[in-house]
Amino acid sequence: MERNVQISLPIRTALGTLAAVFFLAGCGRTAELESAYSFESRIHSFEEEQKNGFFEPFAADLSVADDSQDDGTELTAGAAAVFGLDGGEALFSRNAFERMNPASTTKVMTAIVALKYGVLSDLVTVTEDAVITEAGSSMAGIKPKDVISLEDLLYGLLIPSGNDAANAIAVHVGGSIEGFVDMMNEEAKRLGATGTHFANANGLTDPDHYTTAYDLYLMFHEALTYEEFRTIIGAGAHTAIYRDGAGTEKTSTWTVGNYYMNGKRETPEGLTVFGGKTGTTQAAGYCLIMGSRTEDGEEFASVIMDADSRDALYEDMTKIITKIVK
Repeated sequence: MERNVQISLPIRTALGTLAAVFFLAGCGRTAELESAYSFESRIHSFEEEQKNGFFEPFAADLSVADDSQDDGTELTAGAAAVFGLDGGEALFSRNAFERMNPASTTKVMTAIVALKYGVLSDLVTVTEDAVITEAGSSMAGIKPKDVISLEDLLYGLLIPSGNDAANAIAVHVGGSIEGFVDMMNEEAKRLGATGTHFANANGLTDPDHYTTAYDLYLMFHEALTYEEFRTIIGAGAHTAIYRDGAGTEKTSTWTVGNYYMNGKRETPEGLTVFGGKTGTTQAAGYCLIMGSRTEDGEEFASVIMDADSRDALYEDMTKIITKIVK
């Protein structure tokens, strides 16, 4: 029996936007895009959202990216893009839908889940899960049995990029690291970041842990809806006062590592960098997603993934954010 299915105007609008995204993405990476961005799964998502009464048109305030926005700028990075935070076409896009290791840019999603489901004033007792043994791992310096607020843990997550803070947050908010990772993956699906899968809360290398430059933009866009996230990533430094297991007061001061914010790299004239998240592992190379604001108040998100070195990361980033003010 044939069914006459009527699709409402919001869904038709959303599907039209999706069709444009798929057309612009080109066919050069069809196999990858089919697994990363399932058209059928998005239709199902739209129908479910409308049925449950909270449908919002897809991409209403999101940028659309495709490699026709690549003007040939010489970069070392494996992927790079500049997106308007109020929508429109990307100003620059190269390999924005390629799956890549995200390193500590993962912590943008860790922060989203913590802010969505946690209570900033909660006092968190750090468990043994916070112990990280991987050589060269970035740490906030917390120890098992320390008692610290969730708010301070978020500063320890985003400023010094503490892998120990990520695990402490995960256990507190999700009940376990595994439970929290499930929450991260569900949130990624909700955001339409279907080229993303998380295996941990800190971004350490795992073959089942990946994202794309475009998905990272989707996550950053969402994170910026939380005023607390904006405050934390905009801080040049933060001092946390907490207690160890014996009740002795401890103090940790963390300073921002973003070169544009700590004065090690000059920001292009007419732009202000208001925060971001770096990430580095041997597998991921050097990564950075950050927000910039023009003198007129327009905000942009820019992404570099898999740059060759720290210097190359900032050289590449300067090249692409300069396009905002050209």
